[in-house]
Amino acid sequence: MARVTSPVEPQTFVHRVSVVVPVYQGERYLSTLVGELDAYRETFSTPSGHTTVLHEIVLVFDNGPDDSARVIRELARKYDYVRPVWLSRNFGQHAATLAGISSSGGDWVVTMDEDGQQDPADIGGMLDRALSDDVNLVYGKAVNEAPHGSLRNTASRLAKWFANTVAGTPQAAQFNSFRLMLGEVARSVAAYAGAGVYLDVALTWVAGKASVQPVTLREEAGESGYRARTLASHFWRMVVTGGTRPLRLVSALGVTFATAGIVLALVFVIGRLSGSDIEPGWTSIITVTLICAGAILFSLGVIAEYIGVAVNMAMGKPLYVIVSDRAVGPHGQQTPRS
Repeated sequence: MARVTSPVEPQTFVHRVSVVVPVYQGERYLSTLVGELDAYRETFSTPSGHTTVLHEIVLVFDNGPDDSARVIRELARKYDYVRPVWLSRNFGQHAATLAGISSSGGDWVVTMDEDGQQDPADIGGMLDRALSDDVNLVYGKAVNEAPHGSLRNTASRLAKWFANTVAGTPQAAQFNSFRLMLGEVARSVAAYAGAGVYLDVALTWVAGKASVQPVTLREEAGESGYRARTLASHFWRMVVTGGTRPLRLVSALGVTFATAGIVLALVFVIGRLSGSDIEPGWTSIITVTLICAGAILFSLGVIAEYIGVAVNMAMGKPLYVIVSDRAVGPHGQQTPRS
């Protein structure tokens, strides 16, 4: 008689989420944020029914001016899943975030600000979006105005428009610090990204198309640590690391000037020979100026192209990133709706 075996129920895949928080001025509200995240330490279901658990909280101390270090130590003693990462000096938000990502171990990595305006309750929806859209990167898109003031919000929108249309940075309008990333992709970016790289630009190199999930921002628990100079620095870093389109604009400008110089030279020479009333010497000066300016700009554009290649290499832009089979990784572990 043949032995009959009972079917084995497939085990439910638990999506482990690492939360990375760069800490600069978190003394007053880190405890509140970690307390909110603690509610997700036990396995929970996302709105679409995916089983999820908070795997760890990585707090990256970026040597701010307050007593955040003490608070981080206290939280690490209280919660065994809080992992401190100590930087030797202040490196800035993106560098601190990359340091935290490289120290994470979850299937997914979420980055959050320390100021409490981003709600941990939105993480489940962002994970659902990553799985339903089959993407490696999801940004939390605010449905309400960010609590920074109209001037800063307007400047942010203009900066992202410029980066997207002029500097050639794709998806710049989506960039913000509330992100959910596939762990393998996030840690690969953290491994190769060079000094001064803009984190979201580096993610576009390997993550592919990003999706957005509507979220509601809360009021900041404290005053923002960003000043106009810091924000301007972030904007310029996004433009510089976004690609070589600005360098190519120099080449195009040079070709335009050179072409205009040649055309105007022909016009002036013909006019001079036909007896037009042109100041003696003016034709030759303008002709030489336009042609030389065009040649100089075109030469600078060519040189800039080579510099752009060197910059991409210095920033660590990879030829490829190897990840696991999507069918057996987190993307393939979707819980069907009942």
